[in-house]
Amino acid sequence: MVTIVDFVKRTNKDGKEFNALILQSGIELVKSHETGRWYATAKKASITSTFDNAMCQSLIGTQIPGSVQRVESDPYEFTIRDTGEVLKLTHRWVYLKEGEVMTEQVVAPEKVAMPL
Repeated sequence: MVTIVDFVKRTNKDGKEFNALILQSGIELVKSHETGRWYATAKKASITSTFDNAMCQSLIGTQIPGSVQRVESDPYEFTIRDTGEVLKLTHRWVYLKEGEVMTEQVVAPEKVAMPL
């Protein structure tokens, strides 16, 4: 299960605005490679929608069957909004419906700055 935790306004390549829903997986415990200590985290992904702001706001807290999965992609740059640090990544987090399996590679050569 994933939960809708937020929404953001985005702009497509034609300049038209739309809302994207921010989905979050359940809690995961991960062991740090550097310190060997455990920490709690959750994966996030966004999906586009046709909903207006009011509808998106009303959907926050809704649970949807499925998961957020890591998918390898062509390298791209990601800017950490708080620090301005630019990372080169080779994966994305995507939403998959329950029982769905990713069969195609995600390609994203553009620079991405997401508010997650």
